[in-house]
Amino acid sequence: MTLPLSRPLGGLSPVPPRETRVTHVVFPGLTNHHGTLFGGEALSLMDSAAFIAATRHCRKKVVTRHLDAMEFRHPIPQGSLVELVARVVRTGRTSMTVQVDVFREDMYSETRELACAGTFALVALGEDGQPAPVPPLAAEE
Repeated sequence: MTLPLSRPLGGLSPVPPRETRVTHVVFPGLTNHHGTLFGGEALSLMDSAAFIAATRHCRKKVVTRHLDAMEFRHPIPQGSLVELVARVVRTGRTSMTVQVDVFREDMYSETRELACAGTFALVALGEDGQPAPVPPLAAEE
């Protein structure tokens, strides 16, 4: 049974997620002739994580409007684990800026490094398909 976020669990108010984490394995079909993750595949995974983080923040339909400051730091070899960490870092009236960091992990060791990072701008949409207001970021405690 799934409980709505507005329903308290055990007398405690639910806390909205501050970040979204998604983990994938880099399989052969996602890699180029060098055996590393295609840049476009990395962007697709990042856009998906940004979409989830923005949707969880505003609980409305969202669309990606802009990608900014994309940086590929290290190649991601086939067989690696990738963990995407997406966090809403700024809100406007109808938009959200989401920072997405991609960490590469060796599947069989403790090796972990920041492989790429990017900033996405997403816009919330109302039922009429037009930009809709989003809630401000909650103050960090």
